[in-house]
Amino acid sequence: MEKLQASHDVEIQWHSYELRPRGAAPISPQYRAKIEAGRPALYDRARRDYGLEMNPGPFGIDSRPALVGVKYAESQGQGNSFHDAVLKAYWMEAQPIDDLDVLTSIAANTGLDAADFRAALTDPAFVEAVDDDIAQAAAYGLQGVPALIFAEKYLVPGAVPYETLVQVVEEVKSKE
Repeated sequence: MEKLQASHDVEIQWHSYELRPRGAAPISPQYRAKIEAGRPALYDRARRDYGLEMNPGPFGIDSRPALVGVKYAESQGQGNSFHDAVLKAYWMEAQPIDDLDVLTSIAANTGLDAADFRAALTDPAFVEAVDDDIAQAAAYGLQGVPALIFAEKYLVPGAVPYETLVQVVEEVKSKE
């Protein structure tokens, strides 16, 4: 996404989505085994296509505190930097991003006040903003991530190569 921003001057706006919302039925052992079996291919693709070495955090964590934290960070002009730092912490550094101390440290490292950040995690306005994003995803019929929406009307589901994103951006710009 950073490369696409630099090459095509696109604005990125992140929205909340919970793969495993609180209260969801447990993942069956068979489905969990299927996910685990697919991870080596995912890691190989990330390494080959994007030069990323993945080292993900714990499986099945509660991402809601991180999502609420992003909403607070956005209100402080630090949304993208906090979001990027949380992704890196989870996917590259195996950090448990449901741990409030981990999130608070990430917030402080991205220039946010730690005490204000911690208080914001229970602020009804930020919680509601997360709920609104999740409701919007449901209204769109989204059932997974990533899901990229361009110009509020073109959906690109799943992880796709940079070249595909370039084609989409160029097509969208030609129609606008």
